[in-house]
Amino acid sequence: MLAGKRILLIIGGGIAAYKALELIRLLRGQGASVTPVLTRAGAEFVTPLSVAALAGEPLHQDLFDLTTEAEMGHIQLSRAADLVVVAPCTADLMAKMAQGHATDLASTLLMATDKRVLIAPAMNVRMWEHPATQRNLATLTGDGILTIGPDIGDMACGEHGPGRMAEPAAILAAIDTALSDGPLKGRHILVTSGPTHEPIDPVRYIANRSSGQQGSALAAALRDLGAQVSFVTGPASTPPPAGVTVIRVDTAQQMLEAVQSALPADAAIFAAAVADWRVKNEAGQKMKKIAGALPTLEFAENPDILATISHHAQRPPLVVGFAAETESVIAHAQAKRLRKGCDWIIANDVSPATGIMGGAENAVHLITADSVEDWPRLPKAEVARRIAARIAATLGPAA
Repeated sequence: MLAGKRILLIIGGGIAAYKALELIRLLRGQGASVTPVLTRAGAEFVTPLSVAALAGEPLHQDLFDLTTEAEMGHIQLSRAADLVVVAPCTADLMAKMAQGHATDLASTLLMATDKRVLIAPAMNVRMWEHPATQRNLATLTGDGILTIGPDIGDMACGEHGPGRMAEPAAILAAIDTALSDGPLKGRHILVTSGPTHEPIDPVRYIANRSSGQQGSALAAALRDLGAQVSFVTGPASTPPPAGVTVIRVDTAQQMLEAVQSALPADAAIFAAAVADWRVKNEAGQKMKKIAGALPTLEFAENPDILATISHHAQRPPLVVGFAAETESVIAHAQAKRLRKGCDWIIANDVSPATGIMGGAENAVHLITADSVEDWPRLPKAEVARRIAARIAATLGPAA
């Protein structure tokens, strides 16, 4: 699949830079050519000679190389490749990409390219979990940047957790996927995400703590496998990814209508945290505080979107629900799957102690009619990729 493909490989500064040497070897073994760019920080970990020797092509390091820049070499470099890969992608490089900085050759190439970009993040666990890095990650995935990893494990600094760069073989597989049409090409997949806001009056509403991060990551992962994605999102704090059809809603009723309008679909994944109830006696004007008197709110049940679509005349062949639980997670999720009539349930424990709701990681159980799979705690982007891969394997190629 990679024969004749040109890869522009940017090697950032981190101990994981040594893995880039093995990645170059694997890429060339698959028939791809590799044009290497080594950052100044990267050169502290691997030598320019070793990178150039393995790539079999000249190494690029300096933005202001008088020989190449006479012909705008950085523009040519950024456009000649079939794919730009950043491995390792440090927190600094992620920040530059997210903020649009072009202060050296690597960041300038990333700003100037018109090709897809795949990053393999690698950094200390605390840097990976820092809110700034997670904000940058959300921005990059929203811009359509592909990601692979990071993995969870022991680090050179002695700490343990997410932050290890994905192994070269995994990056090679991600490159192959990025350059292929994708197993979901020709498939239409519907994804719901985020919370719903149920108004009390024009100012106040009932909501929940869902950030929409997992739903957004799912839409991006399905897009990256070639699917046409309809993304129905409530007012989430995580922005929707690029390259998908975004339908914005506020309430559960609006979400149901948007979902029904998006049918037919090959699969529907209901990751949204839909409010179970709405305020029946919603006020048309802002309710005023009156001393000694509390307002009385009457509740009505919201439409059950998952159950409705599971029994819909245009039911997708695969319907996947989510179950956010705080106790008896698997038992409640199994009962929910039967009650709703969906094919799969992705269940997780959202007790406050887990930090999952609104956090960067998730630990899920995939529940089907035949089995329960317990997945390890992973970054939400990696959970999304695993779910997307399972969906692709289940649906198979489009007719």
